[in-house]
Amino acid sequence: MVQIGYTMMTEQAGPRELVGHLVRAEEVGFDFSVTSDHYFPWLRSQGHAPYAWSVLGAAAQATSRIPLMTYVTCPTFRYHPAVVAQKAATLQLLSEGRFRLGLGSGENLNEHVVGGGWPSVDVRHEMLREAVEIIRALFEGGHVNHRGAHFDVESARLWDLPDSAPPIGIAVSGERSCALAGEHADLVIATEPKPGLLEAFDRHGGTGKPRVGQLPVSYDPDRDTAIKRAHAQFRWFGSGWKVNAELPHPDSFEAATQFVTPDDVAESIPCGDDPDAFVAAVRPYAEAGFTEVALVQIGGETQPAFLDWSEKTLLPALREALGRS
Repeated sequence: MVQIGYTMMTEQAGPRELVGHLVRAEEVGFDFSVTSDHYFPWLRSQGHAPYAWSVLGAAAQATSRIPLMTYVTCPTFRYHPAVVAQKAATLQLLSEGRFRLGLGSGENLNEHVVGGGWPSVDVRHEMLREAVEIIRALFEGGHVNHRGAHFDVESARLWDLPDSAPPIGIAVSGERSCALAGEHADLVIATEPKPGLLEAFDRHGGTGKPRVGQLPVSYDPDRDTAIKRAHAQFRWFGSGWKVNAELPHPDSFEAATQFVTPDDVAESIPCGDDPDAFVAAVRPYAEAGFTEVALVQIGGETQPAFLDWSEKTLLPALREALGRS
């Protein structure tokens, strides 16, 4: 019973296009959606990075059914957690309860722009924990004062609160982040189908909570074209988050991935138009225990064709394979 989601990837399309793609994704029957929150694209070839929260506000008005989610927002550098709480509460109201707030410890790629430096991962986890505590306190209503190791909040209050606060998800990649998510999140987020991540999440209090994965795909009727596009725009994906979180600029990712070949990419990303290959790529997430998997179609200009194919071919194949009607 795995739900299949659609990714508005802000690194590969402009704001109006992203909203239009999501409207179509709702029409074709995707179960939910997620949205990246970047200041820079991973590679120059992707070419975009609009402000995700404006896109989400427009998407909330342009759609009526499909759930929305940040995947993920860093609430510790570019954004103060008190401001993230306000944005999330407002979006929950605009979407009439369809929003979930996905949070993570961030990437240097996006957070360096405010000039605050890039501390060690231990410090970033401390900051994320404190930020989540502030956000939850503001979701509860009333005035919040906070003097912490990393953040201060001075008599803050959210004046427009939804009836139900947005559920909070936390992205994980190892034991420490799984502990943080298990203790403080309503759901867990991961981009690799590793059972060990979910087991660690459960050990720290995550049992029974939703778990949301993400998978890049490259649909095209011509498989060679699909592989070429995936290599041009997504070869950074296989570096792992210990690398991806640290590099400060698209040119850094260009250099770090210069020896990645198209064949390397094709081994890890389903490419072409064979639905069985896409089902095979999603299946490890289902077997690991993920309850939701968001697909990322690579290439902004390819979204309309991918969405048409998803309606006719991919979604029926996935639902048949995963036991959903």
